[in-house]
Amino acid sequence: MMNLFHTAVILIVFFISSSLNFQAQATSQFLPPNFSKRGAWQLLQASMGISAMHMQLLRNNKIIMFDRTDFGPSNISLPGGRCRTDPSDTALTFDCTAHSVLYDISTNTFRPLMVQTDTWCSSGSVLSNGTLLQTGGFNDGDLRIRMFTSCYDLTCDWVEFPDYLSRRRWYATNQILPDGRIIVVGGRRQFNFEFYPRNPTQANFSLPFLQQTTDQNENNLYPFLHLLPDGNLFIFANTRSILFDFDRNLVLKEFPRIPGEDPRNYPSSGSSVLLPINDKNKPSVEAEVMICGGAPRGSFDEALQGKFVQALATCGRLKVTDPNPNWVMETMPVPRVMGDMLLLPTGDVIIINGAGLGTAGWENGRKPVLCPVIYRPSEQNSRLRFRVMSTAPRPRLYHSSALLLPDGRVLVGGSNPHVNYSFSGVEFPTELSLEAFSPPYLSPEFSPVRPTILYTTCNNGLGYMVLCHIRFRVSHYVSASEVSVRLVAPPFTTHSFAMNQRMVVLKLVVVARIGWDTYYATVVGPSSPQIAPPGFYLMFLVHASAPSTAIWLPLL
Repeated sequence: MMNLFHTAVILIVFFISSSLNFQAQATSQFLPPNFSKRGAWQLLQASMGISAMHMQLLRNNKIIMFDRTDFGPSNISLPGGRCRTDPSDTALTFDCTAHSVLYDISTNTFRPLMVQTDTWCSSGSVLSNGTLLQTGGFNDGDLRIRMFTSCYDLTCDWVEFPDYLSRRRWYATNQILPDGRIIVVGGRRQFNFEFYPRNPTQANFSLPFLQQTTDQNENNLYPFLHLLPDGNLFIFANTRSILFDFDRNLVLKEFPRIPGEDPRNYPSSGSSVLLPINDKNKPSVEAEVMICGGAPRGSFDEALQGKFVQALATCGRLKVTDPNPNWVMETMPVPRVMGDMLLLPTGDVIIINGAGLGTAGWENGRKPVLCPVIYRPSEQNSRLRFRVMSTAPRPRLYHSSALLLPDGRVLVGGSNPHVNYSFSGVEFPTELSLEAFSPPYLSPEFSPVRPTILYTTCNNGLGYMVLCHIRFRVSHYVSASEVSVRLVAPPFTTHSFAMNQRMVVLKLVVVARIGWDTYYATVVGPSSPQIAPPGFYLMFLVHASAPSTAIWLPLL
């Protein structure tokens, strides 16, 4: 407990600095009015004009979405009579439709963007300055990088840089590093990695592990990457995983194979998250990886023959910081392939989208899984960890994606399991709509305990190991033991994997009441860039399992 003098000093500092602070946004006006105990769905847009194969939340609460250029014409035109001329395009060499849009959360509106080259099955990361770096794709887009920098008018658009990448990056995975660089790993027939910015002495580096984990019948595309608290990478490909020192190009450890020997990466397309990192400023911080779903070995070939094998129902957890880690396996309520795993503000994991039969790929999925599942990692009773949510109105199969929004909803878009836009004559038509799922914690019954962030002393920048004071309001009496403050790095999501996704639970110093319904909390910034790389984060304050609307903070 802090003595009265220390508390008074913090309060004085807190109120003096309040003029620098940020007024938190209210919970979104678009929340559905009616909830069940299993959450609620809401249609936001009947048609975005494109299928949202890739999505990224940006720091001005806008979301960039894009699919690919060689689907043929989309259902939204480029503005001002603009058209795209691309002699290399396999569908249209002259195209006046858009294949990317920018969605505004606050107004539920969107505008078309101009992407020149093919972004099919590409990868991305947000740089520490907030600019989206998008890497690779197909055909004339495979060596390109593209950048999108947010603006507050209608002028910002994609900027492309040809031949920046040293190798074709199609189905590669990105991860931001502690020094702000981006590592780009793998891709189809690419058993190597490279960096952005380019390494000045060597363009790319061999990674034999990627070749060892593939064969003629099983790919290991979109490998799962997670930056660990020691600054090394966890890389998972199909059934195997390694601890990798990317600076020395050295495999430090190979972890046990996931039980069952069934592949989890594309086209088997399970999903993976790094569970929340509890940053208690200890010399050693624990890290645990979770992988769920996928398809049994051989499922892709079976699907090509019209035989759709039941997806995997297992999840594995591996505490990678243990000296001798072993997988702990659990079973989901339903089998799922092509599911998306996202960290919720509470630290729980939502598993959403996907199919119960088949694999990823054109026409290869059947039996859509319409019910999301919320997994509670901290629940001691294993039978209560999985909770089935409300049924989605629409199937979301191959080429769908999902994102966490600052107000706690989960945005869902996409689904195009065909070689082009097909709206009729197929079992699962192309889906251009945008929906939001509201988890149970957004129900009105949580209103008395839901906090609202009023001010912070760190909205202009949160420093490593620096105190941040937060003023918040709750109408219900606050129990300090039920308060936590969490940083979330919004991911780049595509093909069932959320690249760069990260949650850090900050060290809480004190929670105190300063008015009838007003409180303050003091937290310590992350202990190192290995725990949380520099960049823009969402800060959520959670009380009694109810999250606030997040505010954006730069981590400096």
